[in-house]
Amino acid sequence: MAIENGPHIGRRGLLAAAGGLALAPLLVGGAASPAAAQAAGADGTAAASQIGNRRRLGTLEVSSVGLGVQNMHRTYQTTIPHRPEMHRIIQAAFEHGVTFFDCAEAYGPHEDERILGEAIESFRDEVVITSKFGWNIDLETGERRPGLNSRPEHIKQAVEGSLQRLRTDRIDLLYQHRVDPAVPIEDVAGAVQDLMNEGKVLHWGLSEMGLDTLRRAHAALPVTAVQNEYSMLWRGPEAEVIPTCEELGIGFVPWSPLGVGFLTGAIDEQTRFAEGDIRGVETRFAPESLPHNLQLVEVARTWAERKEATPTQIALAWLMAQKPWIVPIPGTTQMAHLLDNIGADAVTFTPDELAELDQAVRAIEVQGQRLPDHVLAFSGVEAPPKS
Repeated sequence: MAIENGPHIGRRGLLAAAGGLALAPLLVGGAASPAAAQAAGADGTAAASQIGNRRRLGTLEVSSVGLGVQNMHRTYQTTIPHRPEMHRIIQAAFEHGVTFFDCAEAYGPHEDERILGEAIESFRDEVVITSKFGWNIDLETGERRPGLNSRPEHIKQAVEGSLQRLRTDRIDLLYQHRVDPAVPIEDVAGAVQDLMNEGKVLHWGLSEMGLDTLRRAHAALPVTAVQNEYSMLWRGPEAEVIPTCEELGIGFVPWSPLGVGFLTGAIDEQTRFAEGDIRGVETRFAPESLPHNLQLVEVARTWAERKEATPTQIALAWLMAQKPWIVPIPGTTQMAHLLDNIGADAVTFTPDELAELDQAVRAIEVQGQRLPDHVLAFSGVEAPPKS
């Protein structure tokens, strides 16, 4: 489904599908940090940290930090990024150890799959790529239609389109983007199993599903990963989803791991959002909520000083410290932000430090909703735990 430093049809796709609002990408690059700028060489990539750690999502091995490409066709502010630069960022990520790239047919729609496919063509066999199905998108034109569509025949056709746009013969991890209540999850699993039998899909997962759906899906066809929103700013999965994943041996991929840019420090009490920016309709970023919620940013800043890191790196490292099978997928359209994200791989906490940081994060009960009610109707996730 990260500033973000993102799945995200994602936030803007959710709004477009549910309420007809203008698209706004889920993931954009975080505010450029001094540490990230210092790490970059003259060409913006020379001295970046190298990701050396690997993690497992079920049986699938990936880098400890991935890259979400959702916003590479259009940013929060609805500007169109320079396509060659998006290719360069994806390629630089690979050069610095990122092997996990997240995409979906709904991003664009279709356009971000094309961008990713173009960028990784020369090293496709050395990386893991994801895509997603589930929204009602015209397979030829990319036109987004109302509602969801997980009919087995549509899934198979959607995957054929994704394979063409990604310039590959298989999708390493295929998610159901949102669960279609009109189609039993067992039928969805059967369609994915057929694609696996043909070698077109290697693993499958679910995004923003309910617990009953997850258990039924896993019983029908073992699930490799769940992709839900999760960050210091939204801890909803901690109540039941993450424990269920641990019980079943399923990996967890947080989308929006930097709280759509909030945890990077790029937003303050005076920030107001332009029309079309998804954050403008999320009440957690409303003027009455920001002063309270910014306490989380202060926590990240304080720990950044202690660990000689950046707030971005603290927020990502905190996620990775929760479980060894959690892999965040921050997204960006700026090279400096990519380097900042990659640097989180090197940030570690002692058990005492993690307990202290956890306590500080959980002491702040976030005000406001992550999405409007009519958008949350497309999500099966539960309310966040009380601190």
